[in-house]
Parts: sequence; structure tokens; C-alpha cells
Amino acid sequence: MIYLITGGERSGKSRYAQDLAMELSARPMYVATARKWDGDFQKRIDRHQQERDERWINIEKEKQWSEIDFSGKVAVIDCVTLWLTNFFVDTKNDVALCLEQAKAEFEQVANQENTTVIIITNEIGMGVHAETQIGRKFTELQGWMNQYLAKNADKVILMISGIPVTIKQ
Repeated sequence: MIYLITGGERSGKSRYAQDLAMELSARPMYVATARKWDGDFQKRIDRHQQERDERWINIEKEKQWSEIDFSGKVAVIDCVTLWLTNFFVDTKNDVALCLEQAKAEFEQVANQENTTVIIITNEIGMGVHAETQIGRKFTELQGWMNQYLAKNADKVILMISGIPVTIKQ
């Protein structure tokens, strides 16, 4: 089962995903995709880690989701935006290559048996239009990947002001 949880910044995506994972498993996995860019980002990572107790299996994986054995597990992957940022930076902003690599990683996870994966993403294209060309390229990358994930997910939930709205059942 693949869930995609999407929405804007601070819409309640992570809390909803973590609560869902705890409903589905006594010992869920949390896959953090953040790269530690600076001290402020480290504080954000620390805050997220403090939100989860000893019941969680925590894994940090910047890009290679396929290296994780999800079989028989419930996992939250947080988040697609930071994950895509890692591809975007590493490919020198090559959108086509990013999509190819990200889709390949997702496919390997989707093909693992007996898994429940809850993927968190952002709807960055619903906000202010990016001022820079690189910002617009990343927004397009995010939008195309979100469409791909939503198409392949079993259930898609849009979070709006902390309220989950099911948009694909």
C-alpha cells in the first residue's frame, strides 16, 4: 500500500503521516531525506527527531530509498521535496535526469512485497510563483514528480490547515 500525503508548508502532513503509521504498526520506520545543509537545518532535523519516540526505527537516506528493506514494514518517507533537492543539486539542476533517477528509486521501493509506505510531499506550485529560473525549474520538477507519485499511489491525501482531504481512494 502506498500513501501519498501532500499539501502546503505547515499543513499537518508530517503529523498526519506519523499518526497513520502508528495506527498501522507498533514499530514503524521513519526515513528522513534531509541533507544537513547548515546549523539551522540541523535544528529542524533535531526537532523532527524529538517528535518520535523509541517505537520508531529511524533511517537517514538522502537519495537511495532502494537500499532500504521495506518488506513487511510500515514506513514514513519525509519528504519528497528535500529528496528531490538532493538530486537537483547533485545533477547540477538537470530536471530530466532528476526525474529519471527519482522514478527509478521509487519503482524499486514500490516493487518490494508486503510494504506500506507513507510518502510526504509538498505542493510548492500552489504558492507564490518562483522569482528565479532555477526556482521555476525546481517547482516544475516537484510538480512532475508529485503527479507521478500520485498516479502510482493507492491513496492520496491533501492536507489543508491540518484537515486531511482524500483526493484518491
